[in-house]
Amino acid sequence: MQANGGGNTLSESEIVEAALRVVREDGVEKLSMRRLSRELGVSPMAPYYYVADKRELLDLVATAALTGVRKPPPESGPWQQRLRDLIDQIDEKLRKHPGLGDVLIEQMLGKQLDLIAALMEILFEAGFTDRNVLAAYATIHTYLFGRSRVNPRDRAPLSDVALPDVVERATKHMADLRGKYAYDFGMEVLVAGLEAQLVRQPKTDVP
Repeated sequence: MQANGGGNTLSESEIVEAALRVVREDGVEKLSMRRLSRELGVSPMAPYYYVADKRELLDLVATAALTGVRKPPPESGPWQQRLRDLIDQIDEKLRKHPGLGDVLIEQMLGKQLDLIAALMEILFEAGFTDRNVLAAYATIHTYLFGRSRVNPRDRAPLSDVALPDVVERATKHMADLRGKYAYDFGMEVLVAGLEAQLVRQPKTDVP
């Protein structure tokens, strides 16, 4: 997508990356059409050629950033494997586009229903009840999009704080929280927890 707006040529990817920079630096609540135009260095009206308002902008960002995520087919493996595959794909997009998680927390019930449906379909195929599918999705959503809140990028150094011994021992591995080790650990806990809940759930939803 390219066009001339106020003497400036913009592409969809430039708009998406600029919006994510604003979210990353200032938070999703600070993202506005005016703030976006400043980030892009264009006239305040230029972004309106592409999107009508902030909600449409968030839709554009989420849709563009999640392009390529595909639901694994049933024949590709057991539900645990397919669920992990799908979540891994989403996590890869989150790592590639810092700030995307905050956009998706606001936007998942907008135009990202296909992604929610893909996750829920795997859970239904596994045998979870309606009630537990919703609870399981909420748990997955919290893990995927809320992890950055646990370990923000602008974390203040802890060197000047007197830490209890157990905290000091553990926080030596703080860097792991943004790496593959902590992600894999969390995913193994999540999938194992879902397996345990599936075994113990009632045959039907309890009112």
